Amino acid sequence: MFYDHQQIEKKWQKYWEDNQTYKTSNNTGKPKFYVLDMFPYPSGAGLHVGHPLGYIASDIYARYKRHQGFNVLHPVGYDSFGLPAEQYAIQTGQHPAITTEQNITRYEEQLRKIGFSFDWSREVRTSDASYYKWTQWIFIELFHSWYNKDTDKAESILSLVKRFEEKGTEGLNANQNDELNFTAEEWNSASEMDKEDILLNYRLAYRAETTVNWCPALGTVLANDEVKDGKSERGGFPVFQKKMMQWSMRISAYSERLLQGLKALDWPQPLKDSQEYWIGKSQGAQVKFNVEGHDEIVEVFTTRPDTIFGATFMVLAPENPLVETITTAEQKVEVDTYIEETSKKTERDRMSDVKNVSGAFTGSYAINPFSGEKMPVYISDYVLMGYGTGAVMAVPAHDERDHRFAKKFNLEIKKVVETEEDVQEASFDSKDSVCVNSDFLNGLHYNDAKAKIISEIENKGIGHGTTNYRQRDAIFSRQRYWGEPVPVYYKDGMPYTLPTSALPLELPEVEKYLPTEDGDPPLGNAKTFAWDEENQKVVDTNLIDEKTVFPLELSTMPGWAGSSWYFLRYMDPENEEVFTNKELSDYWGQVDLYIGGSEHATGHLLYSRFWNMFLKDRGYINHNEPFQKLINQGMILGMSAFVYRIDGTNKYVSKNLAKDYTTQAIHVDVSLLKGTTDELDTEAFKTWRPDYADAEFILEDGKYITGREVEKMSKSKYNVVNPDDICEEYGADGLRLYEMFLGPLEQSKPWNTQGLSGVYGFLKKFWNLYFDGDIFSVSDEEPTKAEYKVLHTLIKKVVYDIENFSFNTSVSSFMIAVNELQKIKCNKRNILEPLAVIISPYAPHICEELWSMLGHNESIEFEKFPVLNEDYLVEDEIEYPVSVNGKMKFKIPLSAQLSAKEVEEMVLQDQKMVQILDGKTPKKIIVVPHRIVNIVI
Repeated sequence: MFYDHQQIEKKWQKYWEDNQTYKTSNNTGKPKFYVLDMFPYPSGAGLHVGHPLGYIASDIYARYKRHQGFNVLHPVGYDSFGLPAEQYAIQTGQHPAITTEQNITRYEEQLRKIGFSFDWSREVRTSDASYYKWTQWIFIELFHSWYNKDTDKAESILSLVKRFEEKGTEGLNANQNDELNFTAEEWNSASEMDKEDILLNYRLAYRAETTVNWCPALGTVLANDEVKDGKSERGGFPVFQKKMMQWSMRISAYSERLLQGLKALDWPQPLKDSQEYWIGKSQGAQVKFNVEGHDEIVEVFTTRPDTIFGATFMVLAPENPLVETITTAEQKVEVDTYIEETSKKTERDRMSDVKNVSGAFTGSYAINPFSGEKMPVYISDYVLMGYGTGAVMAVPAHDERDHRFAKKFNLEIKKVVETEEDVQEASFDSKDSVCVNSDFLNGLHYNDAKAKIISEIENKGIGHGTTNYRQRDAIFSRQRYWGEPVPVYYKDGMPYTLPTSALPLELPEVEKYLPTEDGDPPLGNAKTFAWDEENQKVVDTNLIDEKTVFPLELSTMPGWAGSSWYFLRYMDPENEEVFTNKELSDYWGQVDLYIGGSEHATGHLLYSRFWNMFLKDRGYINHNEPFQKLINQGMILGMSAFVYRIDGTNKYVSKNLAKDYTTQAIHVDVSLLKGTTDELDTEAFKTWRPDYADAEFILEDGKYITGREVEKMSKSKYNVVNPDDICEEYGADGLRLYEMFLGPLEQSKPWNTQGLSGVYGFLKKFWNLYFDGDIFSVSDEEPTKAEYKVLHTLIKKVVYDIENFSFNTSVSSFMIAVNELQKIKCNKRNILEPLAVIISPYAPHICEELWSMLGHNESIEFEKFPVLNEDYLVEDEIEYPVSVNGKMKFKIPLSAQLSAKEVEEMVLQDQKMVQILDGKTPKKIIVVPHRIVNIVI
């Protein structure tokens, strides 16, 4: 019977939509299972075949769990704020909302074609005001919270105010910017302005001067993970370090909890390692050094206070405020020049560049508090302001970077850890040796020396033992248009949040999407964007009088804001009263399975864990972590095609002749190849782009053969394969099976359209099991033991594969089972019905059609998954090969239930064996149960 995949797939996609098959109920007695894909950003290019890989895997698992009787939440939505739509708006004037809507329409069309079992009724978009109302609400909650280190959680700012009113900062153990000290009387007599200023020191969302990655071309601040090699990831524009007043999120308060929480998560180890490194916990001491001729003190954090006698110079971060104060007049030009150069590098670049050594001398000297020696103070880009104190005591004998720096600037290298190695030539870093040249530390091992020196530091009143974290607070403002407005207005320069009744604070219309002439962010172009405090509403900006009408914040939130809590909104997407009903968040709880790319390790995955912990602290949800199990899917790589242009000409030479010429390899669109071959359609190439219209070709055997190479699939490499084309030719079920068949989910693998024919052939074979010629023919006759064995072997394999996410081996098992059933001409209902259920998570359309033809009126989706019966896998009879003196003589079928002794007796009684023995007695008989019989005579 002809397998018409196009007609079948359209029919069932319409059925699912009309019947809301995948709509999830919150009112159910079933156990829950929450399956989620990482939030897609709807780009203008639409999907290529690499994008659905993770979605197909999560969809298979979601369908499998429904078959197992779980109430499955498998939603979809769009992370729809983003720079590309804004850049397009700047270039064309088209509002980003229009671009985004068009892109989403295209995405949704493609996703529906692949047959995903999403609950479309729960769709959310971060750029919808009904959604970002709650992102703004969470920001307000963060603003009105502080972190109490004693209770180890976030609490209402009102509890901090109450504490200040009663005892000031006495006994306060809070996460803060600066350590403040004041009495209850001083607090109570302070002005409102001063109180607000003090509270900003403790709020979890706060405004402060921060060093940021400033991209002038994009007119915005970028997060570290949005910058690569000193340039913006989007567009490749130069990025500079700059100090600006910015909103920040106090994620640093959660560093220890974020670190400890990783232990309970079922995540890939490399991803956990990335977060652990990013958080960067280290234990050591904070030590103060005096600067000769200055009142200023340089404070350093060191993990090796036991080496303080070997500290021979100091290095400050170029952006350390002390630099300006302690730099001498003679060194000012050199220092200023160096600071300017460093501003062109991001912190990430500075951390990763371990080979290049650079710096500048400030002209000042610090005094080593233990040796009393003068230590020249330098600045260098390898010291970061955001880690520790922005200053290091350099111990070149025992730190590789310090050693390279000392060699470059000809500074003293002093051994203080015992070693036979020459520390003048290379640093020696060990915690297994003892201290030398270190006065009272001499002879002590690392742990004893560290404890002793910390005790002495504390006795001298110059510091204390402490734990430090590399992780910095997350910058939360972006100077761009297309993002969530920050619900804040300014009174006397001090930030105040809007009342929650005024939310959402909607994005205003602007005439242009660039910063204003005064350098304000694009929202500065809005005509209606001021806050009337008296009437509690947004009004025209020309009404600002700083008495009752005040300016609103002009920055918008970063791209990660909306994606830091979207998994909670899916639980209750229509609720207008709360971001999610607590009963529902208690029911759905953690995401049980989260699938997405590893590139989000230190961005989205950290921020969402932080927001989740905060919401738990404040009593809005009950679970600690958002995502229990996480899988990083690999990439599907493209097969790029190249033509070879002879230098200085418009002539193109075929691949195997190119070695005879000096050529340049140029990417060419894979759609210009003939069919599935490597041959270029030269006429199509000439019409592809104007500069190729006059192209000439040097052919081999009358053909132009392109070069091929496996690369990342992307538009710029012209190697993108559109899933719509694959669905058209091979069907969505073919695409789904093939993407899984390519290899293990976590690995990257190359796409090859030719490989689809094998999977498509399998689908036709599977379809025809249910037909006799063109007639649907399924028998109610009881299956044979052999038929049941094929079915239950498959059940066992597929259950194991799905639960271990080995989807590729399941597809192989389907092919084997269908081949075996075809060979034995099986058409029994008791085999073919469960077979359809088993294959349906992978290929839902064809299985729905067969299920319907089998006489069922309901969707196959909620049919119970077939249960394994091991009895069918037990062999009734074993065919034993019988070897005599190492040579196989004959085979004998025997019951699988016989013991080794009984097998021996049956073999010896067999007529063939009687003839071979011819009255002799065997010297040795070896029976390997269910395998073989060996006889030595």
